[in-house]
Amino acid sequence: MRMSKLFFQTLREAPADADVRSHQLMLRAGLVRQVAAGIFEYLPLGLRAKKKIEAILREEMDAIGGQEIVMPVVQPADLWKRTGRWYEIGDDLARLTDRGGRELVLGMTHEEVITELAAGVISSYRQLPVMLYQVQTKFRDEPRPRGGLIRVREFTMKDGYSFHASYASLDHYYPLVYQAYFNIFGRAGLDVIAVESDTGMMGGTMAHEFMALTEVGEDTLLICDGCGYKANRQVATFTKPEDGADASADPLPMAEVATPGVDTIAALADFLGIPQSRTAKALFLVATIEQDGEEKEQFVFVVVRGDMELNETKLSNALKARQLRPAQPDEIRAIGAEPGYGSPIGIQSENVLLVVDDLVLRSPNLVAGANREGWHLKNVNCGRDYEPDLIQDVVAAGDGHPCPVCSAPLRSVRGVEVGNIFKLGTKYSEAMEAVFLDEDGKSAPLVMGCYGIGAGRLMASVVETSNDDDGIVWPMTIAPQQVYLVSLATRRTPEVTEAADRVYSELTEAGIEVLYDDRDERAGVKFNDADLLGIPVRLTIGARGLKNGVVELKLRRGRDSREFPLDGLVDQIAQVVESEEARVLENIKTDPLQ
Repeated sequence: MRMSKLFFQTLREAPADADVRSHQLMLRAGLVRQVAAGIFEYLPLGLRAKKKIEAILREEMDAIGGQEIVMPVVQPADLWKRTGRWYEIGDDLARLTDRGGRELVLGMTHEEVITELAAGVISSYRQLPVMLYQVQTKFRDEPRPRGGLIRVREFTMKDGYSFHASYASLDHYYPLVYQAYFNIFGRAGLDVIAVESDTGMMGGTMAHEFMALTEVGEDTLLICDGCGYKANRQVATFTKPEDGADASADPLPMAEVATPGVDTIAALADFLGIPQSRTAKALFLVATIEQDGEEKEQFVFVVVRGDMELNETKLSNALKARQLRPAQPDEIRAIGAEPGYGSPIGIQSENVLLVVDDLVLRSPNLVAGANREGWHLKNVNCGRDYEPDLIQDVVAAGDGHPCPVCSAPLRSVRGVEVGNIFKLGTKYSEAMEAVFLDEDGKSAPLVMGCYGIGAGRLMASVVETSNDDDGIVWPMTIAPQQVYLVSLATRRTPEVTEAADRVYSELTEAGIEVLYDDRDERAGVKFNDADLLGIPVRLTIGARGLKNGVVELKLRRGRDSREFPLDGLVDQIAQVVESEEARVLENIKTDPLQ
């Protein structure tokens, strides 16, 4: 590709609303352009990188027995109603109506469609297991798109779905996908870790997320350097401490204490001169839950120890809540509680669900609110002074908390989710009546797995983690082009143009991908664009080198340059390209599923 003919434009400065490095660089390098919030178009060089990622996705899915199909972006709402997700998912699901009044959705995921397809084709255990996948456009109406391609509304995803006759078969197949994902990310030059995760709206019995570690990530992960435990903070557990509370202490008589103007846990601990672990924190929320086929709001009063934070994902899962929102002050007072001084003591309303973290049960004589402004209660004991409706682990793991496996301190890091896999089980097959006849001739629901990777997010994550002050540093395996050829010809040196044209033709004929900078621009402009675009190998042909029969080669990932003779150049460049590809592939992880 000659740059004089290439449809692109580089920018010296990124737009002010580009908030992360990958977004800035991809706009400046002319890889993508933003059409609307969370909606992008790919320009030629960006599309080349994306297609290389998609080729890797297809190769690795094919290697574990996947068969590619294509499903529609526009889907009948009736399918989503059959699984209940039409009602469970809020505004993220784009709904529309056709001219005939039929309700439709823009597919944000394809569980309903693929399950209906399987129900119509699979009838016997002899057809199982089978894995189908697609590389298809999705649309999720994200309320807050950010980070360029990291969080968008329209995106391309590889989603795969496996069907099995038993959970044992799914358990056997799941690790194959798990390793295939490490192969995909490794081949793309992206270092990832796999963490346990919440199944969320997908449902199922187990899920893992594949995370690229970067400070721009929206997810917090907890990692143990002692034993290798890794989990998303949404589901991470830890060995809960007993510090600050003697679990064997006898309950003491409850007593009121005046605490004027003390309406936070930190202020309460300072006022009384006690650690926050000797206090009880009251939290008030309203959960949307399903009851008798209808949605209803349930007031939820949560008590956690004062030194802990509520984990809303754990709470939502415990309640099977579709969503949670903070309770308003008038709602709090309506149940007999007082904001800032809340306590489960004396709450009479039958419409309150009282949830207590299990650590509170093992922490006697805590200081809690008195449901009266300016007052607290000492020596409050769960079980003696109030009875919870539910005792559950609902607090968040954090830095320094003991690992649940080996008790070493956990550390938190930020990450971008670049892929996920789920053991869906029979959630969708039961709802869609996708059944088969087993070996005994009995009807049984298909057992399912689900596996997704966003191509654009993967590309953005590579750029986010592989760049320097000058621009992108592409790995050879997914770079838009393999070689950036710079001609330093001037009007006085037509021989340089002739030599560069000849090298371009010879490299291209040999199957090497070349971006030929034949523009009538200053050398500085060309070198700056070469660094910004990040093509792995830069070849420079100038009058001085040509006189000596050499060209200059510089790898984008390094600073040193070297000279190669023009004679035999194609073979030597082919070796450099092969070496750079091998360098990427040697870093593929083998990470056994724990």
